[in-house]
Amino acid sequence: MSGDIAGLRREYADRGLRESDLAPDPWAMFDRWFAEAQGAGLHEPNAMVVSTVASDGRPSSRMVLLKGVSPAGFVFFTNLGSRKGTELAVNEHCALLFPWHPLERQVRVDGVARELPREEVDRYFASRPRGSQLGAHASQQSRPVADRAELQAAYDDVAARFEGREVPVPDTWGGYLVVPTAVEFWQGRPGRMHDRLVYQRVGEEWQVERLAP
Repeated sequence: MSGDIAGLRREYADRGLRESDLAPDPWAMFDRWFAEAQGAGLHEPNAMVVSTVASDGRPSSRMVLLKGVSPAGFVFFTNLGSRKGTELAVNEHCALLFPWHPLERQVRVDGVARELPREEVDRYFASRPRGSQLGAHASQQSRPVADRAELQAAYDDVAARFEGREVPVPDTWGGYLVVPTAVEFWQGRPGRMHDRLVYQRVGEEWQVERLAP
């Protein structure tokens, strides 16, 4: 065992989050906090946990990079044949989590995932580094492989196949827009009396409520 895990704890600052601190909608609030995460020098502040649920009810989570945000929702790209892709195909409900620990903050999102239009996927894929484009062809994400050598051989094969020309978008590669139904802003407080303020979508409006920590 790794020492006294239960005894690991630290006190949070008394920075606080009041209702009067909130922006009128979750998008403006997210933009504000995201800018502060960037300004604080956090490593990959756009890294988020994406949680999905399989048809048998088993949940799974993984880190994915946010690639866009607007009043429409949160955007990420992936292999549609991956575990997350196959699970979203049968259950569109998912959750996102931005773990900004150095700022003692989290943002939680509940929503549904909509597959992005092909033209948007093509446009983003064209902006990726060539190595990432090749990797999207070489890796059958979430599938078992014998060893690292098998992965490297697949990559080398793809690199040779597309040498000297543009790398096309794989048929199995795409993206999602996560349309939120709730967005929670969590701020750590002393004594574990954290502030939790959540925007809940009610029709076309957003209502705010405070949750007990």
